[in-house]
Amino acid sequence: MLPLLPFVKICKIITKRNYVLKFLKEYMPFYKNYKKEIFFAIIGMFLVSISTAATAYLVKPVLDKIFIEKNIHLLYLLPLAIILAYFFKGIGSILQQYYVSYIGEDIVRQIRDKFLKHILSFDLNYFKTTHSGELVSRIINDINRIQGAVSHSLANLLRDVLMAVFLLGVVVYQNPKLAFFALVILPFIIYPVSIISKKLKKLSKEAQKQTAKLNKHLSEIFKNIETIKAFNAKKYEIKKFEELNLKYLKINLKTIRTQAILIPVLETLTASIAAVVIIVGGKEVIDGEMSVGAFFSFMTALFMMTDPIRRIANTYSRFQDAIAANERLKEIFNLKPEINSGNEKLNSIEKIEFKNVSLKYGDKKALKNINYTAVKPKIIGLVGDSGGGKSSFVSMIERFYDASEGEILINDKNIKNYDIFSLRDKIAYIPQNVHIFNDTIAANIAYGREINEEKIIEALKKANLWNFVKNLENGIYSVLNEGGSNLSGGQRQRIAIARALYKEPDVLILDEATSALDNKSEKVIMDSILNLKNKLVFIVAHRLNTIENTDEILVFKNGEIVCKGKKEELLKNCEEFKKLYSKS
Repeated sequence: MLPLLPFVKICKIITKRNYVLKFLKEYMPFYKNYKKEIFFAIIGMFLVSISTAATAYLVKPVLDKIFIEKNIHLLYLLPLAIILAYFFKGIGSILQQYYVSYIGEDIVRQIRDKFLKHILSFDLNYFKTTHSGELVSRIINDINRIQGAVSHSLANLLRDVLMAVFLLGVVVYQNPKLAFFALVILPFIIYPVSIISKKLKKLSKEAQKQTAKLNKHLSEIFKNIETIKAFNAKKYEIKKFEELNLKYLKINLKTIRTQAILIPVLETLTASIAAVVIIVGGKEVIDGEMSVGAFFSFMTALFMMTDPIRRIANTYSRFQDAIAANERLKEIFNLKPEINSGNEKLNSIEKIEFKNVSLKYGDKKALKNINYTAVKPKIIGLVGDSGGGKSSFVSMIERFYDASEGEILINDKNIKNYDIFSLRDKIAYIPQNVHIFNDTIAANIAYGREINEEKIIEALKKANLWNFVKNLENGIYSVLNEGGSNLSGGQRQRIAIARALYKEPDVLILDEATSALDNKSEKVIMDSILNLKNKLVFIVAHRLNTIENTDEILVFKNGEIVCKGKKEELLKNCEEFKKLYSKS
């Protein structure tokens, strides 16, 4: 029993700190939906394991009965038995590989769906402070690393454990005494594996961080390609990428080097086992206590058993990669949105009221003590110098941000009481930076809704874009490039305006949405908007002529509404508006 004491001690250490078991425990709930697939996969594992053990066992009768006893009858039966063993091993391998792959792919699909759903629940501020390349890296690269662990690595681990157990049965059956001498060394494999695995986990986490940096840099290159070319910054960007790529290479080489250490360690232990077996077993054969066939059957099973044990060690080390990726995913899953939805459904927006509202972005105060009420129908223009608070004001109506102080009321109730989806369903927001999707014009305009061709054409007419679209080969089903690169800046903005009008909202917000339009196009669109019935419209404008016919103009400066009224009133009574007007 003395040689087994280190084994017991090491097992206790490993079990206590076994991150693999914790990782698998987290993913166990997913497997409940795959009972049939798991059943067939396990059948496959058993077929592979039993067939492997059978081929090792058959070495004894082949040597003893055929080559030594010269049994002609078994000469034809035993090769057939070997063929059958490998046939069933092949069937088992097919079952295992297909159903394990199915389970792994489907679990990863669910994780990706869950991860994206969770990310999209975050506040707008999160996306402004987190690089898109980082998020893409987590949802693609990190989840891919988990895929291997929850499918093939786990299945291979189970298969190899079963194979080792069945081969151990053959070893013990052939010679229990010899098996004891051989297996005394095996427990010492666990300790170096645990040390190396710990190192691999750390390296894997570094590699995943470096992958995210590469993705971030590539994302910036492709998004800003015009600027890169305009400033002849090609060499600069390539140099930055090469530095990041080199760091990534160095981390991967460290990982490969660390993994490579396992092989000589395991092979040295295997050679030690072989040496002990040859000395002890050889003496038993010489003394006539063991047949040649039994010895070679023992040796075959033993050496075949070292393969699954080595693979178990390698699989265990590869799990560290998935564990590191899982920890990175959990960092995101543990985050919660600061802006929480209310429970009350909002049927329509009749009135919006700001009561002593202030808004902070970190230490910067964007809005200060705003008091304003707007009752439908009304068209309100917002003007002021850049950074005055206009965009912050309208973004709070959508609950992109919540008030740091004060409250916003919708129909005399706090905006936080309403279900955030029903709130945003009643509002159409058109930003200055237009977002065009790589899809048809119809899908871009009906975005998030069913396509109604008549409504799309009507929206295009109001946005002064129908004459352009109707002359396209595929009309409203013409496909737009990523970012709308096959449209002019003005056409992109008109697509966004048509999208907002298609939604038929109670509140329409235009945040400098006509800035890229020529005067004629802007006048046509503004005439359509000014003629909208029974709506609240907020127009953030840079050009004062855009909002001169609105029902009311709010003048912003340093986060405050310094004046409000019609154009004529403001020209008489508001110094700030006079300054803005003289500049326009």
